[in-house]
Amino acid sequence: MKTPLLHCFILLASVAHAQSNYQDSSWIVENYVKIERQIPMRDGVKLFTSIYIPKDTTERHPVLLTRTPYSCAPYGEGRWPDFWDGFKKYYFREGYIMVFQDVRGRWMSEGEFKDIRPFNPHKTKATDVDEASDTYDAIDWLVKTIPHNNGNVGVSGISYPGFYATMAAMSNHPALKAVSPQAPVTDWFFGDDWHHNGTFMLMDAFNFYSNFGYPRPSPTTAGGKSFDIKTQDNYNWYLETGAIKNFNEKYLHDSVAFWNDIFAHPNLDDWWKARNPINIVKDIKPAVLVVGGLFDAEDCFGAWRLYEAIEKKSPATNNRLVIGPWSHGQWSGQNASALGHIRFGSNTAAWYQNNVELPFFNHYPVTRSNDIFQRTESVASTQSMASKGKIG
Repeated sequence: MKTPLLHCFILLASVAHAQSNYQDSSWIVENYVKIERQIPMRDGVKLFTSIYIPKDTTERHPVLLTRTPYSCAPYGEGRWPDFWDGFKKYYFREGYIMVFQDVRGRWMSEGEFKDIRPFNPHKTKATDVDEASDTYDAIDWLVKTIPHNNGNVGVSGISYPGFYATMAAMSNHPALKAVSPQAPVTDWFFGDDWHHNGTFMLMDAFNFYSNFGYPRPSPTTAGGKSFDIKTQDNYNWYLETGAIKNFNEKYLHDSVAFWNDIFAHPNLDDWWKARNPINIVKDIKPAVLVVGGLFDAEDCFGAWRLYEAIEKKSPATNNRLVIGPWSHGQWSGQNASALGHIRFGSNTAAWYQNNVELPFFNHYPVTRSNDIFQRTESVASTQSMASKGKIG
């Protein structure tokens, strides 16, 4: 039972946290403008994009882009998300033009969605598109259209958006200076998510695709169909469902294309190899910061192997790796001072965000030097801006 003193401490901490978030959110809304645009791709398909632009016109600003299949909601130019409740607020504090895009065929973007769409190195006509070309076209539109940008772009993404960050690196747009694939989806046959060492992970795959995998016929702001197993006992439910074929016959009914693809390709064939970024990361021009967590149950494999592949296949790339004592994406949250009952004694997320990731992106749009850690003024600048009443 909690003591009254502990109750008071928790209440005071909650009030302080809420007040800090309110101050951050107020500053962002007061100092930024939100616009929404449908950016045209080379084949005529338009991708929905939310853009947050600093009101400050006294200087030119770098662009930070995240492309996602998980929605860049909330939709509507008068609606603002809770960026101030996580590490994104640091980029607002630094004056970035913040851009979020629904990938092709998801949420409010036009076109057909394909999971881990293969990279096409031989694009010869406008209808030859992939995630790299969509990123190229988005960057090209942004630097040519958004006022007061400095012509330099970074791309980041965690998990599935980490795959899109890798594909961004393959776009090689001249304005793209830095890319950070974090816990990136990389090899879905061998090491990430649906297979571990080639063994199919039934519960993980069905839990994800029974919610994510249903088709979206047209652009929408509403979430897709959701499946509820209606029990707290996963183990027993999967036992009762029985053979793998029953999951499709009883519940999915051939409505999830990628589920059928997985079983149409039970072995490591060319279909899987074409969908593995490790096989195509060559001649990457932007600097790369790969990030992962040692205790990531989903995409620990991808971070290690993507970094390794870039080192081998693109040796001239300025390629860095950060691995911390984190679960999936934990480094991007407000607090990573513990993992379960293990206490680290400090907030490792805040340290990483302010001493590694933010200096990485702050540095490359300026000089593209070979050492990101030469730029030490970033954290001091961040602290100075906070002291001037921007955001903390």
